[in-house]
Amino acid sequence: MHFVDSKGILTGSKGHYGMNIYRGCSHGCIYCDSRSKCYQFTHPFEDIEVKQNAPELLETALMSKRKKCMIGTGSMSDPYMHCEEKFRLTRRCLEIILKHGFGATLITKSDRVLQDIDLLDAINRKTKCVVQMTLTTFDDDLCRIVEPNVCNTKRRIEVLEEMKKRGIPTVVWLTPVLPYINDTEENISRILDACIRAGVRGIICFGMGLTLREGDREYYYAALDRYFPGLKQRYIREYGNSYMLPSPNEKELMTLFRNTCREHGIMYKPDECFSYLDEFPVKEKQLSMFDMQI
Repeated sequence: MHFVDSKGILTGSKGHYGMNIYRGCSHGCIYCDSRSKCYQFTHPFEDIEVKQNAPELLETALMSKRKKCMIGTGSMSDPYMHCEEKFRLTRRCLEIILKHGFGATLITKSDRVLQDIDLLDAINRKTKCVVQMTLTTFDDDLCRIVEPNVCNTKRRIEVLEEMKKRGIPTVVWLTPVLPYINDTEENISRILDACIRAGVRGIICFGMGLTLREGDREYYYAALDRYFPGLKQRYIREYGNSYMLPSPNEKELMTLFRNTCREHGIMYKPDECFSYLDEFPVKEKQLSMFDMQI
């Protein structure tokens, strides 16, 4: 890993801001879109870039903002990679978010998020905090191949259940679904059942399949050669160099997904989920003694 002093930390506008405290990732997921060349990494993906001045930048940025809003992290790099255990930059940023009265939402695959559950709870009690968890593969053995350097899906479900106990809302990313690997009714059903038990508010799914671009396509195909001999050739025959690679079971699996979510009152339309994530709660103004007398 290497360290940098970044010039800025927040991106976005219109009441929602995002930040990436780290750049690159150590989870080793075989399908990771962040490896794509379009993101213009100037260093190897596993050589984690640590924005060591992220807390100071965030402090300055939030002090200058008059309107409170949600602050998100994890869209490009998981905020709870292995290096967070040592540097705790994510925790320091959460402390600053709490201090200034903003909301927080984060995306992770790691149970290290539990080490900050006290802060997440405090933010949620004061404003709003949403923990987003990616779930793709219920089978433990397959999960170790697809997402080798992070806790398995069953452990992530335990994290969701712990959040539920604290009243911290959760959203699940059911993506990607890999054609001929985890695109089965059994896999999707077991993940959905777990989401129901954990009381998730929403599930984000853009379709049953995955996307591949230059950079992550080569990494993914190398993994197919290593773990699923012959599957790369099948992908090339069926998809060529397409960006979108839908599962041949997409229609049936999406019907299962939508029907299950409707039945259990879980948000499933992406726009609805994102609106919920972006919405900053407006606390009712407390009545003054004068108002009460009137």
